[in-house]
Amino acid sequence: MTEKTDREELVVRRAPKFGPFMIVAGLVAAIATLVVTSLFPIDPKVGLGAMFGYFSLFTIPSGAVVGALIALVLDRVGRKRARTVTAERETVQLS
Repeated sequence: MTEKTDREELVVRRAPKFGPFMIVAGLVAAIATLVVTSLFPIDPKVGLGAMFGYFSLFTIPSGAVVGALIALVLDRVGRKRARTVTAERETVQLS
């Protein structure tokens, strides 16, 4: 039986996943759009659904961009808090 050990230095940090941040921010923007749209008087010819849909075309993508920016800021903070560790890899061959 032969044993081989390799040592390597690795950088360990926490990194956010961008997708969940963008989805949650888009949902928050959709809820905020629904609340704000329902607070104001609605034109009976247009209706609440059409007004909500129209404003959602602008607010949901804007919310996703805000979520991506928040994830970018958290990614930068994670890079500053990164630390270096030593990892060992053992390979054992049975003869």
